[in-house]
Amino acid sequence: MMNRRDFAGLMGLAATGAAAVALATPAAAQTAAYESTFDKVRRTKKLRVAGIPGTEPYYHKDLATGQWSGFCISMAQDLAKVLEAEVEISETTWGNAVLDLQANKIDIMFGLSPTPSRALVVEFTRPIMNNTFTLVARPGVEGKTWEDFDKPEVRVAVDIGSSQDLFARRALPKATLVALKTFDEVTMALVSGRADVSVQVAMNSLATVKKNPKIGSIIVPSPISAQPTCAGVRPDPDGRFLRFVDNWLEYNRALGALKGWILSSLDLANIKPEDIPSSLTF
Repeated sequence: MMNRRDFAGLMGLAATGAAAVALATPAAAQTAAYESTFDKVRRTKKLRVAGIPGTEPYYHKDLATGQWSGFCISMAQDLAKVLEAEVEISETTWGNAVLDLQANKIDIMFGLSPTPSRALVVEFTRPIMNNTFTLVARPGVEGKTWEDFDKPEVRVAVDIGSSQDLFARRALPKATLVALKTFDEVTMALVSGRADVSVQVAMNSLATVKKNPKIGSIIVPSPISAQPTCAGVRPDPDGRFLRFVDNWLEYNRALGALKGWILSSLDLANIKPEDIPSSLTF
């Protein structure tokens, strides 16, 4: 027969067990609620990517039809096809792309440079290509080295938060920085004379000069500086999505598909092979 002391001890053990279950339940619920990016894409059949209008050959949006093209879109479409999903595109800017990844608005952003500050909050794939830093200089502005332009009287236009913005602050610390919100504003600054030069990666500078032949010329200052262009993804404990994209990139690089997507997209900016200076590399 159970005495009062035994009964009290039994009830205490029961209460302790109940408390342990109660404490464990939220953690278990969180674990059950977690869904990796890879699993989410496979479940929803949607691959959410970003698009930036007017950044040919990376991205192009037809204003009449709303259709997207460009080599980043070609890559997104092929990746989605392999994942048995459809592409869902949200408009953004280079400066906001990382924020969109953090806010879980998109699953992947093609065309990002893996800067240390960005790498604090997003993860990067293996490089898609390497892109040379150049200057688009308005008529009459000349120079051969980065040092030639690193002067207070030289006004350098960049779009805030972009890789060219970060590079300009490091390579041209003495120049007068003209920081603008969008890439279109950078072009207008050159056209209007508010800026003397604009730091742009080679792919962008070729498109800028092709669209606006009177804007100036492309200068490739020495020493030549290049950076990798990658895709960015949201950090994921599972890690499978990043590994999958890396494998997909290497597979398509070996096939020559990556090069094909990039070269075919140059037509969007009316860039011909002969327009590319020999000193430029991709």
